[in-house]
Amino acid sequence: MIRLLHIITRLDVGGSTENTLISVTRMPRSEFSCGLLSGWTVDPPPGLAEGLSQASVPWVQVRHLRRRVSPIADYLALWQITQTIRRLRVDIIHTHSSKAGFLGRLGARLAGVRHIVHTPHGHVFEGYFSPVATRTFVALERLAARWTDRIITLSDEEARDHLRYGIGQPRQFVTIPSGVDLDPVRQATPVRLMSGSPIIGTVARLAPVKGIEHLIAAASSILSELPGARFLIVGDGELRSALEAKARACGVADRIHFAGYRNDVPAILAGMDMFVLPSLNEGMGRVLVMAMALGKPIVATRVGGIPELLGNGEAGVLVPPADPGALAEAICATLADPMRAQQLGEAGRRRSPRYSAEAMLEALTKLYHEVMADGRSR
Repeated sequence: MIRLLHIITRLDVGGSTENTLISVTRMPRSEFSCGLLSGWTVDPPPGLAEGLSQASVPWVQVRHLRRRVSPIADYLALWQITQTIRRLRVDIIHTHSSKAGFLGRLGARLAGVRHIVHTPHGHVFEGYFSPVATRTFVALERLAARWTDRIITLSDEEARDHLRYGIGQPRQFVTIPSGVDLDPVRQATPVRLMSGSPIIGTVARLAPVKGIEHLIAAASSILSELPGARFLIVGDGELRSALEAKARACGVADRIHFAGYRNDVPAILAGMDMFVLPSLNEGMGRVLVMAMALGKPIVATRVGGIPELLGNGEAGVLVPPADPGALAEAICATLADPMRAQQLGEAGRRRSPRYSAEAMLEALTKLYHEVMADGRSR
């Protein structure tokens, strides 16, 4: 039995949380015993505690582990993490995200754990912090990579990005896309939250890196070609008020519906006519996998792992980031060509199984056994 402890900064709603929860609750119980340590969480997914309890996953919460840098809190978090690791006597530490990735790996090293795996879930080298802060994060990632057996990236491009920044060695990297539960997505009954046609939608945290303002900026050009179009923005975050103000300033507020956080995303996706992801940086884009499984035509930016996921244009139209004109042109051209839109959707449907939860769990199982075997052969 391999004893695993996953460490993540926070369990707020989002792709990294979904990925981690699948990893801790659905690994083969005959082979793995999984535990979870997380930090300060303010927006957990519904039923988080109940789901972990039903899966018999012990959950340790470290209140000092927070995303914001704080020397005192970070030191206290490191002490608690190290003590927890020593108490649980785990075989493999698997860290997730930036802050927990560094403190968790340092704690594992201090506690004498021999096997360490890390999943960055994208990276924070572009579009998140100031140049000084970014250089600091890169330096810390270079250091922590020396203690790490494997670095799991969501795409090959993410691995190349790390190597370009001098983080890790090629032999350390393995690509395992973030797994999505596809059966509930495919079975979802479509829900349309607004009248009009076509419904052009997106699902994202309302944060700068998601580029939602560029979709809003593109809306007036799209409406000049498709006056019946409506825009659906699903998700919440710190930019919601600013984005609503931008919609008013652009004169399109009556055509855009901000739906906020929803727990029926597959049904809402099923009710859209087109899915758009205008991100400035994206590790992979789990919601793209859902849209692909539903056969939706997709327009997305050529950043991070998105081109790889979409087969470099096979399953979606790719546009430059932060370019409302290109975004509007691609959306209008795709919707004006129903046959092309259908071809994109069918290609996405065919590609989606390689990003399933089952595929991810199978790859993780293989990886953990390899890490343990590598340790025995040293």
